[in-house]
Amino acid sequence: MKFVLASQNKHKLAEMQSILSAHGVEVVLESEIGLHVDVEETGSTFAENAMIKARAVMEASGLPAIADDSGVCVDALNGAPGVYSARYGGPELDDVGRYRLLLENMRGAKTRAAHFTSCIACIFPNGDTIEAEGICPGTIAFAPQGDGGFGYDPVFFLPELRKTYAQLTPEEKAAVSHRGKALAVFDGKLREYLKER
Repeated sequence: MKFVLASQNKHKLAEMQSILSAHGVEVVLESEIGLHVDVEETGSTFAENAMIKARAVMEASGLPAIADDSGVCVDALNGAPGVYSARYGGPELDDVGRYRLLLENMRGAKTRAAHFTSCIACIFPNGDTIEAEGICPGTIAFAPQGDGGFGYDPVFFLPELRKTYAQLTPEEKAAVSHRGKALAVFDGKLREYLKER
């Protein structure tokens, strides 16, 4: 079975493939099947945005599509950047620019508490859907640490492991991360879905 990932992000693809390959599911990027679906993320929640992206790619490809919408929510910033994590500070900023802006906006904050959320949505050509969510609590570091991962990984600190996401091995990250947790829930739901087919 082939799923199209509603993303151009190779990091997300690797994280999805590592889990879904166990079901005999091949996950491919849109570009691998000649698609580039530009979806406007108009949802007010991660779950809504994931479903918007998955539906658009399923309709364009005729194949099952899977999407992840995720971001970091910071207590001191009233949950920002939240659903705007990938667009925080505007389109001219890259990953480094976004986490630097986040650190700047947190200067003097009394609490560093934050959490990462990942919502996964899968939609099949027959209209069936599977949704899953994962949340990972942590804090925002005072400075970036580590050179792995992507996005806000260098500044998202896990107190119990005393490391940022960017300091974890891919295996460690998959075990604790928001996307790893969402994929574990999705994995169980997909198993049930495939069993019934």
